[in-house]
Amino acid sequence: MTKKYKSVAVLKGGISSEREVSLRSGAAVAQGLRADGYDVTEIDIVAKDFIIPDEVEAVFVALHGAFGEDGGIQKILTGRQMPFTGSGAESCRVAFDKVLTRERLAARNIPIPLGEVLTVSSARSLSLPLVVKPPREGSSVGCHLVFDEADWVASFEDAVRHSGEALVEQYIPGRELTVGIVDDQVLPVVEIKTASEWYDFDAKYVTGQTEYVVPAELSAETTAELQAIALDVFRCLDAKGFGRVDFRLSPEGKPYVLELNSIPGFTATSLLPKAARSAGIEFPELCGRIMELAEF
Repeated sequence: MTKKYKSVAVLKGGISSEREVSLRSGAAVAQGLRADGYDVTEIDIVAKDFIIPDEVEAVFVALHGAFGEDGGIQKILTGRQMPFTGSGAESCRVAFDKVLTRERLAARNIPIPLGEVLTVSSARSLSLPLVVKPPREGSSVGCHLVFDEADWVASFEDAVRHSGEALVEQYIPGRELTVGIVDDQVLPVVEIKTASEWYDFDAKYVTGQTEYVVPAELSAETTAELQAIALDVFRCLDAKGFGRVDFRLSPEGKPYVLELNSIPGFTATSLLPKAARSAGIEFPELCGRIMELAEF
């Protein structure tokens, strides 16, 4: 099949707290694109002022966190008329901000946990257990699951340190699930089974003790419900190209949307590639499909 682009660049690294993960994602994407027949230049983004070689026709944005998923680099690339993968600047801005995401989803009656935004720990109205997180971080950076009042203040203050405020949400017991989307194709549901209470940074990237079940062992009805909600979230947030919607499924079988990842990971343990493989899409093809969707 004729490719829309031949000479492409992978933007990786970045300036956020997720730099190391992004370097790994970017290296994997570059390898996948080369295997799919592209001429690839790898660009390590170390500042907001960066240069893309003249021969590059389009870029694959493999940046996680701030200046990757928050719309910052997308705005610059749009201004340069450089085609890029994934969602546009405004969609990324909303998806990266968990508070704005909650507002958009609530307006569409998409199920989300009870929550509130706080700047001081004493203003809390919800009872434990709770999840406290920075509204504008990824990879579970600064996130805490609080079961004990003795842990509340320290957990809250750590979350606030990252964003100046904290999103506090009701903890939903049950199962951790995620649904990937590529070009409006909804992928099989993935279940994440961790050794700890939840899918934190260590469970994602460090311990090696996390189990992934693809496709998740769910009823056909629950699978269809999760996939339908994921597509609703994707469209509600005006996402494009690809993304991944994270869920909790309560013991009663009620799904709750946690967030949309507009640039999900592409490391060896990442969830979107696992789901794509389950759907018969090998990694080089996945990277190539996403690359061909690039636009500004």
